[in-house]
Amino acid sequence: MSTATATARPGEVLADLLPASRVRDVALVAGGAVLTGLAAQLSVPVPGSPVPVTGQTFAALLVGTALGARRGFLSLALYALAGVAGLPWFAGGTSGAGAVSFGYVLGMLLASALVGALARRGADRSPLRTAGTMILGEAVIYAVGVPYLALAAHLSASQAVAAGLTPFLIGDALKAALAMGALPTAWKLAGKR
Repeated sequence: MSTATATARPGEVLADLLPASRVRDVALVAGGAVLTGLAAQLSVPVPGSPVPVTGQTFAALLVGTALGARRGFLSLALYALAGVAGLPWFAGGTSGAGAVSFGYVLGMLLASALVGALARRGADRSPLRTAGTMILGEAVIYAVGVPYLALAAHLSASQAVAAGLTPFLIGDALKAALAMGALPTAWKLAGKR
């Protein structure tokens, strides 16, 4: 049994290691929304695609995993609602629900809840399980984002996949690799306290 699993109770996520309070939960939800908004500003245009490469999806999956399903979902809901209300923190400093990439934001809501629920079952404590969790989260984001892109941009299904999925697969593999190292390491460090 590893040190992290020896000190963590079953069903805990990383955020649960902090002293429990409503103030903690509000701060974590708001902090997760801000982190996602800041990560969305790391935006690189992709030739031939209306969807840029951003740090947004990585942040959303980390937020869901670290905070758990409920707080992760609330954090991404706050991020989405603030962006729709006009806060310019979607990819590239945009806001509103009119962008063709808004489906990815909606997918992040669901993905954060999924990865958070899996993290409560220990899916973020080993590198391979963490990679699987991140891949499932990415799949949910694409399952919502790509069809939304097709409808909003008037693309065929194959055009939407070519513009909104294929160019991002290598980056997603890198994000999963980063998470494979970061999350299990965080548990190990938490276990040493």
